[in-house]
Amino acid sequence: MEDRRDRLRALDEPGGMAGREAANAARLRSAHRIQVFQSVMIPSLLQTADYARTALALAAETGQDDVAEAAAVRMEAQSLLFEFGRQFSFVLTEGAVRTWLGSAALMRAQLERLARASTLSNVSLGIVPGTVTAPGLPPHGFTVLDGVVSVVETLTGDLTPAEPAATGEHADAFDVFAAVAVYGDTLRELLRQISADYEELETRFGD
Repeated sequence: MEDRRDRLRALDEPGGMAGREAANAARLRSAHRIQVFQSVMIPSLLQTADYARTALALAAETGQDDVAEAAAVRMEAQSLLFEFGRQFSFVLTEGAVRTWLGSAALMRAQLERLARASTLSNVSLGIVPGTVTAPGLPPHGFTVLDGVVSVVETLTGDLTPAEPAATGEHADAFDVFAAVAVYGDTLRELLRQISADYEELETRFGD
């Protein structure tokens, strides 16, 4: 287990945004069971290309060329969703879905992408509605790989804590939020409601 953590940490080499995306993709490819929690934005594996480019541009410290390359790497990694033998569990807060990164049209397309992803047989997608009491306040998104490695997302890079206790805490937090999330038809109805809100805002204020 420790050797695997060392190998994953070694993937976090400098190389701009594209290098960070490549390291993240390599971590994901190393796992068969992937759990992702996000409270601020859509997970990279579920982003549309427009959403990904906008999100990366907002975080960019380098030029737009690096953003375009990083977005391409992120999009390529999404092929993992369709590989046999992999299981994905995503839990988002409603706040993550309502964080407006671009135009209303961009956000509605992103919501449609989530709805489609929720129908994949190897994907569990849940959203914690804003109408329920939050079971906690994680200050960051995180990913748990095969239950033994956790990846914490920060503004300056991704961290892979070596302590097994940290992974356990992330796995426990994931389960707590997953327990109050909505899934399936209820989730897709919530997405339709949010999409209608974006459409109303677009009509009222324009893009």
